[in-house]
Amino acid sequence: MTHVIGIVAGEASGDMLGSHLIAALKQARPDLKFIGIGGPKMQSAGMEILFPMEKLAVNGYVDALRHYFEIAGIRRKLRDYFLDNRPDLFIAIDAPDFNLDLELALKQKGIPTIHYVSPSIWAWRGERIHKIKRAVSHMLALFPHEPELYQQAGVPVDYVGHPLADMLPDQPKRAEMRETMRIPLKARVFAFLPGSRRGEVRKLAHTYIETAKLILRQLPDARFLVPLISRETRGIFEQALYDCDAQELPITMLFGHAQDAMIVADGVLVASGTATLEAALIKRPMVITYRLPALSWWLMKRKRYLPYAGLPNILCGRFVVPELMQEDATPENLAQALLNLLNNKGAVAELEETFAALHQTLRQNTAQKAAAAILPYLPA
Repeated sequence: MTHVIGIVAGEASGDMLGSHLIAALKQARPDLKFIGIGGPKMQSAGMEILFPMEKLAVNGYVDALRHYFEIAGIRRKLRDYFLDNRPDLFIAIDAPDFNLDLELALKQKGIPTIHYVSPSIWAWRGERIHKIKRAVSHMLALFPHEPELYQQAGVPVDYVGHPLADMLPDQPKRAEMRETMRIPLKARVFAFLPGSRRGEVRKLAHTYIETAKLILRQLPDARFLVPLISRETRGIFEQALYDCDAQELPITMLFGHAQDAMIVADGVLVASGTATLEAALIKRPMVITYRLPALSWWLMKRKRYLPYAGLPNILCGRFVVPELMQEDATPENLAQALLNLLNNKGAVAELEETFAALHQTLRQNTAQKAAAAILPYLPA
């Protein structure tokens, strides 16, 4: 008999988490079928897609409001589908603004709900713990400081680590990767990651390009790798190059291959998000930046509890890498911060040690741990 798991992921990082989880669950229970919202990785793992994941990828409060009715309509249709075609279990992967209301509706009808990736209640909007308690049967936390918050609130929780820590080696093979990518060992290389969402790339592309121009004045032999996740984001970046009259810059756009770009890089400029954790686990010096619409930023600043936004700084509990946000994210500031890192070998060596220790903490065989926590909720 086939057992059905409803599952929703809202962006590229969730698609990666979901694909590994689906594989681990299928290994333990070949009778499982997965259906809901996911991306190409989850689809390749055997999931049936009801709505494309891109519909949920919004950037800040303002973007969310702009797409509110479309997203609310998708959630309503998905809720109705799952209530008419009851899954044995529902798994929400991150995307709490979309998923918690859906989980609440399903849990109230007796469907167990697993939330994979704790919302950042330790950083901002801590009051959500009350809704989480009503909506979530079991929380799977990626970071070691999170379980205590749920235990105090009476929410069943497991710390499962982060799958990137399982996937990435202790020592990335930089020389071999440079050879594969035909980049000389002595070349100065920067990886510029403007994010996976179209809104993020639109906000940051011009700034990244102007930053590259300034770095080139100091390092005429520098080259830049820009991984982009889709044709749409590539098109946005190409248009920005044209707008900035920068088609001759030594910038190579890549389809994906973000990890490869970071492995070969001497320095990384990265939009705040999961990519900052990737850069840390690849042991690369980085500068974190982000731009939100002004209203979204104002609202977020009023609600946040921590002075930092990037995952490496949050997980280390201090500023280990620079963060330049909003009006501070000027090409001049970003270029200077990257060059400062590049010229301070002692600071880079210290960063590598810090990131190596973080790697060991987060390496927990995540997909298997998550699957082990989920399986008891399924019928035998």
